[in-house]
Amino acid sequence: MALDNFNLDVEDGEFCVFLGPSGCGKTTALLCIAGLLVPTTGSIKIGDQVVISEDKKTFVAPQERNIAMVFQEYALYPSMTVRGNMSFALENKKYSKEEIERKVNSIASMLGIEQLLDRKPAQLSGGQRQRVALGRALVRDPSLFLLDEPLGNLDAKLREQVRFELKRIQRRLGVTTIYVTHDQTEAMTLADRIVLMRDGKVVQEGSPKDLYHKPINTFVAGFVGTPRINFLTCDVSVKEGRPYFAFGQSALPGSQALAVTLNGKSCVVGIRPSDFMLVDTTEPEAIKGKVEVVEPLGDEIVVHFTAEDQLLVGKFSAADEEKVNERIAVKVDPDKLHIFDAETGDRIDG
Repeated sequence: MALDNFNLDVEDGEFCVFLGPSGCGKTTALLCIAGLLVPTTGSIKIGDQVVISEDKKTFVAPQERNIAMVFQEYALYPSMTVRGNMSFALENKKYSKEEIERKVNSIASMLGIEQLLDRKPAQLSGGQRQRVALGRALVRDPSLFLLDEPLGNLDAKLREQVRFELKRIQRRLGVTTIYVTHDQTEAMTLADRIVLMRDGKVVQEGSPKDLYHKPINTFVAGFVGTPRINFLTCDVSVKEGRPYFAFGQSALPGSQALAVTLNGKSCVVGIRPSDFMLVDTTEPEAIKGKVEVVEPLGDEIVVHFTAEDQLLVGKFSAADEEKVNERIAVKVDPDKLHIFDAETGDRIDG
C-alpha cells in the first residue's frame, strides 16, 4: 500500500503503535523508516540524523541507521545457538568478547532465557524463539526498535505473556519503539500513542484513551474497542432543549449540549457495550430487547440482544447475570453517547 502524505513525529522513548487493517500501509511506513523501502518523496530523520532527504541526495543505508527490527517470522540462524544468534551482530561490529558476554547475559537475564543460551532454535518453543529474536535486537542497543507484528505466531497465552515482557523491557530501557499490528488489543495495551491508518493515510493519532473515548469518525469508533461498538442510525428531534435519537419505536435522550447542533438531522449514534446500564423493563426511555445469547467471561458477561430489529451487544458485571432473562432493558448516560454525521461519518460535538 502506498502512503499518502504520511507525516509523523515520534517522541524519544515513546512506544508508538501503527494500527490498521491489512493493506493500510503500516508495514510500508515501517520499511521506509528502516531503509528497506525508499519513499518517492519526503524525508526521514532519526534523532538528529537525516537518513533520507527530500531531494534523495542523502541516503543512509539500513545497517548504518542504528535500528533493530523484529518480524512475525523469527528469522533465527538455525545452525547457531541462542548465544550465537544474540552475539552475531556484536561480533561483526568487533566488540570484545567480554563486552559481548556482558551484553548477551544481561539481555538474556532480562528476557528470562539465560538457561537457553546453549540451545539451538529447533529446541525452543515459539514463545522462547520470539524472546530470542527480541534479545538479538535489543542486545545491539538500538536507538530505534521496529517491530512488525512480532506476536502473530504465538498462541493467546504466550501472546499475553510476551506482550507484558515487551512493555516492561521497553519501559526499562527507554528505547524508542514503533510497533505494527492489526490487533487493537495489542495496540491498546502496549501503546503510549496509537497511529490508526487506512488506505495509506493517518485517520487519527493519540493515546489509547483518546481513540476509545473520542473517536473522530465511525471508522475509528468501530476499529477500537472490544466488543465492537454498537451503531444506530437515528432521526433527531429536540424536546425541551434536549435531543432525542429515534430508531424504530425507541428513543435515546442525548446531551443538552448537542441540541442546537443536531436539531432536524439524521445521525449515527455509537454506544460502547460497557456503557449500557441494565434497568427494569418498566423504566421509561429504556431500550427494550430480546436476549439472544449470553457469553460468561468470568467476572463479566457479554449479552447479545435484539432491539427494534437490530442486534446489539452489551457488557455487564457477572453479578448482573441474574437480571438477564429472556427480555432486557438498558439505558445509556447521555454524555457517553458517540454522535456521528450520517453522511460523512465524522464525529459531532456540542
